[in-house]
Amino acid sequence: MKPPRTTPRIAKTQPRGAAQAVRIIGGQWKRTPLPVAAVPGLRPTPNRVRETLFNWLGQDMSGRDCLDLFAGTGALGLEAASRGAHHVLLFETQAGAVRALQAVIARLHGEARCEVHQGDALHLAARLPPRSLDVIFIDPPFDAALHGPAARCCAPLLREGGRLYVEAPDDATLAQVEESGFIPIRRARAGAVSFALFAAAGEENQA
Repeated sequence: MKPPRTTPRIAKTQPRGAAQAVRIIGGQWKRTPLPVAAVPGLRPTPNRVRETLFNWLGQDMSGRDCLDLFAGTGALGLEAASRGAHHVLLFETQAGAVRALQAVIARLHGEARCEVHQGDALHLAARLPPRSLDVIFIDPPFDAALHGPAARCCAPLLREGGRLYVEAPDDATLAQVEESGFIPIRRARAGAVSFALFAAAGEENQA
């Protein structure tokens, strides 16, 4: 098995708690600002990290069904929708963040392709049909110990050749995803965030 390709370290991101300007960076909704609700633990994926991620996934997401499991600002899921994803589910527990997501989706007239659900992310994911998703984004609060459980919950949901994207505080946390039956195919670090793209074991060489 080939080791995962490692992207050179990205310039340091803003410290947690600093004001962040979050925007969609590609596709039909490029430059759209995403409101950052005053919600504990909300940590939007920085623009540079998303740029790297969609270099890995490909700029055109047409035809793909996606899940943003811990949506927050929706930076990952809405980025995928902006780049042509067929359908994007966004799960979020916090009412303030849900309202902000619904407002930005309405402003973009994206209701036909973007669907927001409030509730426990793992409980909501457990109700989804198996093999129904092409890309799943996992970026939970870092202190919630959810990386391993989320990966295990999502494993049955990916179609053949699907991809799982994960953000974590360190490589040890990413290892919990590997222990759930996934193989890292790309990984990088930006400031205090480690992030990686995973495939199901045995599918790491599929496009």
